[in-house]
Amino acid sequence: MIGCLIIHGYTGGPHELEPLSRYLQEKTNWHVEVPTLPGHGKKLSLNNVSYKKWIATAEKTITQLQEKYDEIYVIGFSMGGMIAAYLASKYKVDKLVLLATAGKFISFKQMLVDIGGVIRDGWHRNLKQNKFYLHYRKKLGEVPFKANIEFLKLVRLTRKHLKDVKAPVLIAQGQLDGMVPYKTAYYLDKEIPSERKEVVFFERSRHLICLGNDKDTLNNMVYEFLVRKPEEEKNKDASH
Repeated sequence: MIGCLIIHGYTGGPHELEPLSRYLQEKTNWHVEVPTLPGHGKKLSLNNVSYKKWIATAEKTITQLQEKYDEIYVIGFSMGGMIAAYLASKYKVDKLVLLATAGKFISFKQMLVDIGGVIRDGWHRNLKQNKFYLHYRKKLGEVPFKANIEFLKLVRLTRKHLKDVKAPVLIAQGQLDGMVPYKTAYYLDKEIPSERKEVVFFERSRHLICLGNDKDTLNNMVYEFLVRKPEEEKNKDASH
C-alpha cells in the first residue's frame, strides 16, 4: 500500500491543495494525508508558532505513514516543498514532488506586475475579479512579522538538506509566480542530486499552482509521475 503526504504552504492550508489531493484520492486507493501545520488553515493564528513546530508536524505525519505503508510519496507546495525536500533527505521517500517551492524568495518583478493589476482593477472597480487581491487581502492583517522570520529560518535550514535528496523528483513551477521566482526551479534542479529529475514550467500559472489555469494538466502530470515504474523511467530516458 501507498501513503501520500501533501504539505501546504506558508499562511495556507489543505484548501490550497484540494484539487490535487482530491484527484489523487479519486484516481487511486492510496492513503492521502494533508495535515494542517500549526497556526495555519483558513483561520490563521501565527503569533507564537515556530518553524520547528511546522517541521515537527510533518515529521510526525511521515513517521506515522511509514509505520503503515510500504511506499511513501511526498508532495510539497511553496514552503511545504522545502519541508518535503527536508523529509526526503532524512526519511525513506520513494517519490518527491515540489510545487512552486520556496527555495528562493519573492519575485519582486512579478509581484509589481500583480500589484499593478490590483491598482488597475481597483481603478475600474473590478477588484472582485482579481484573484491575487482576493487571496492575499485577508492575510495582510493576520500574519505577524515574527512569523515571517520563522518562515525565513525554515527556508535557510531546509536549503542545507537539498544536497541529501536522492528520491526521484518532479519540480513544477508557474512562470507567472509572483511569490517565488520561476528560476527557483533551476536552483532546485542544480542543488538536488537525484538521478531522476523532471522540471516542468506552466506558462499560465501563478503561485497558487494547484488552483490555477493549469491545474488539470498539473494533476495529471503529478499522477503520471507518481505511478510510473522504475523500468518505465529507464525507457523514458532512452527515448530522449
